[in-house]
Amino acid sequence: MNIIAISINHKTAPVEIREAVHLTDDEIRNLTQKIKNELLNEGLIITTCNRTEVYGIPLQQNISHQDIEKSLLNFKLVSGLNSEHFQYFTASSAIKHLFSLATGIDSLLIGDNQIFKQVKDSFQTAEELNFTGFLMKRIFDSAVKAGRRAITETAISEGAVTVSYAAVQLIEKIFSNLNKKSALVIGAGETGEIAAKHLRERGIGNLTITNRTFERAQNLAADLSAAILPFEKFKESLYKFDIVLSATSSEGLILTKADVAAAMKKRNYNSLVLMDIAIPRDIDPESKNIDYVFYNDIDSLNIIVQQNLSKRIEEIPKVEKIIEEELNSFLSWFNSLEVTPAIKSLRDYFETIRIEEVEKNKNRFSAEDQEKLDIITKRIINKILHQPTVELKKFAESGINSDEAAEKISIIKELFGLNKKDEKEK
Repeated sequence: MNIIAISINHKTAPVEIREAVHLTDDEIRNLTQKIKNELLNEGLIITTCNRTEVYGIPLQQNISHQDIEKSLLNFKLVSGLNSEHFQYFTASSAIKHLFSLATGIDSLLIGDNQIFKQVKDSFQTAEELNFTGFLMKRIFDSAVKAGRRAITETAISEGAVTVSYAAVQLIEKIFSNLNKKSALVIGAGETGEIAAKHLRERGIGNLTITNRTFERAQNLAADLSAAILPFEKFKESLYKFDIVLSATSSEGLILTKADVAAAMKKRNYNSLVLMDIAIPRDIDPESKNIDYVFYNDIDSLNIIVQQNLSKRIEEIPKVEKIIEEELNSFLSWFNSLEVTPAIKSLRDYFETIRIEEVEKNKNRFSAEDQEKLDIITKRIINKILHQPTVELKKFAESGINSDEAAEKISIIKELFGLNKKDEKEK
C-alpha cells in the first residue's frame, strides 16, 4: 500500500509557521493540480487553522515525502520552514493518522468535531478535482465511519473546550431559542471572533459587532453578516441587546455596574446575559447583583472548560479502540485485494500441473478408472492447498500491516514460481 502523507500541525510548528503555510480554497485547487500532474496519482489535501496535510499515492516508486514537502514549500515560499516542522507517515500509519484526525483526538482541542466536517469537505474538493481514485475513496469512507462512530459511540465531542464556546453554550442554557435574541460582541480579536462565529452558527437572531478599530469590526461583520456599532456609542445602545459578550484587551473596565443598571432600566428588567471573557475583565463583576442579570466571567467558564476537557480525555481510549477496529477492517479489505488473486494463481498453478499429468497417464486406465483418477487427483490437490489457502485468508482477515501481508504473499508466489507466471501473462 504505497500511500504517503506529510503534516505540519500544532505539534510540530508554532502558529506563525502554520499561518504562513495555510492554504486558501483557491490555493488548494492550484496545488492539487500541480502535485496531481507531477507527484501523486490520487490524494487529498487538508488545511485548517492548526494543520496543513497532504496524502497521496505516488505516481512512481521513487517519489518520497521530501518531494511532496518540496512542492509545498515551493508553492508557498515560506521562510524559516524546514523538515523539522513536518511529520511523515507511510502506508497504514498514514491512514491511522487520518482516522485520528477525523475522530478529533489529534486536534488541538481534543474532540473538536469541526475537523470531521473539514476532512469531509477536503475529500469533496479532491473528488471535484478528480484527485480521488478507488483506494482514496475507500479510505475516505473508512475515515468518515470512524469519525461518526467517535461522535455517536463516545463522549469525545461533548461539552465546550474553549472559553468562547463555553460562553455560547451557557447562553443557550439561559435562552433556549437564540433565533429570537440579539447579541452584541465587544471586541473583534481572536476570542471575540470565535465567540461571534459560534453565536452565528447557533442561529442568533441579530448579531452586532463593536471594536475600537472600526475596520476590524467591519471585516468580521462582513464575514458573519452582522451589524456594526461604533465603539464610542455602544453604551447608549446596550439596552437593545439580550446578550452582551465582551472580549477586548482593555486595561480597565469598559462597562460599570451603573452602565448595566441604566441599560436594565431601559429594558424594563428583561433578562440580560453578560459574558465577560476578557483578561483583565471588561465588565464590573458587581453587575451580577442586579436583578435579572446573568453574569459570568472567564474564571467560571474556565471551570466548565476544564471539566469538559477532563471528560473528553477519559474518552480517548474508547476512540482509539474505534480507530483500531476501523483500521483493521480497512486493512482486511485491502489485503484481500492481494490475497484473492494469489489464491487463484496458486490453485490455477496446481490445477495446470494436475491436468497435464492426468492427460499424460490417463490412457493407462480404463474409461471408468479415468473418471476416478480425475476425482482422486482433484481431492489430493484440494488437500494440499487447503492449509496455504486458509493461511492466506488469515492474512487478509487479520488486518495485519499491509506490507507484512504483501511480504508473506510474495514468499508464497516466489516458492511456486507464480511471479514468473504473472510476468508471462502480462
